[in-house]
Amino acid sequence: MSDRAPDEKATPEARPEPDPDAALRAGHAARAKSAAFRAAAVRHHIERHGAEQNTSWKAAHAARVCAQALAVLSESAPDPAADSRCARNAAAAAAQAAQLGQLHDGESGPVDAAYRAALEASQAAAAAAGRDALGADEALNAAADRAEAAAVTAAERAGWIRPGQRLPEMSTGLRSPELMSMLHF
Repeated sequence: MSDRAPDEKATPEARPEPDPDAALRAGHAARAKSAAFRAAAVRHHIERHGAEQNTSWKAAHAARVCAQALAVLSESAPDPAADSRCARNAAAAAAQAAQLGQLHDGESGPVDAAYRAALEASQAAAAAAGRDALGADEALNAAADRAEAAAVTAAERAGWIRPGQRLPEMSTGLRSPELMSMLHF
C-alpha cells in the first residue's frame, strides 16, 4: 500500500530513473543473440547438406563461441563496454560461420552476399565496441543493429536461415576462466 494520499500525483523524482546500461545491454544482447542464431543456422545448414568433418567442426566451434558470448552476457551485470564486446565476439564468430557456409556452398551471388553482410555486421559490432565508443555510442550501436539485420536477411536469401526455423540449443562447451580471458569476455 502506498504512503501517498490518493489525490497526490507521482512526481518525476518519485519515478525510478531508467538504467541506461540496461537499455544498452538490451541492444547488445539482441545483436549477440541474432549473430548466435546465424552461426547456429549455418552450422545446421552445412551439416544437413553433408559437410566435410573439418568444416562441420569449425562451424560448430563458431556457434559455440556465440553461445559462450550469450552465456557471459546473461551472467554479468550490465556494462556497455563488456556487453558490446560480447556482441562483437558473437558477430565475429558468426562471420567465421558464414565463411564456412560460403566454403561449403561454393561461390554464388546470394552466398557471397551473405558472407559479405556477415563481415559487415562483424565490423560494425567491432566499431560499436571499440575503445572510443565502449558500447555506448548511439550512432555506432544503430549502425551495428542495421548491419546485423542485413546479415540475417542475406543469410535467409542464401538459404542458411529458413523463416520460422527453430534450432537446438548450442552447448557452450568448456568455459574455464582462462578460456574466457583469451576470448576477452
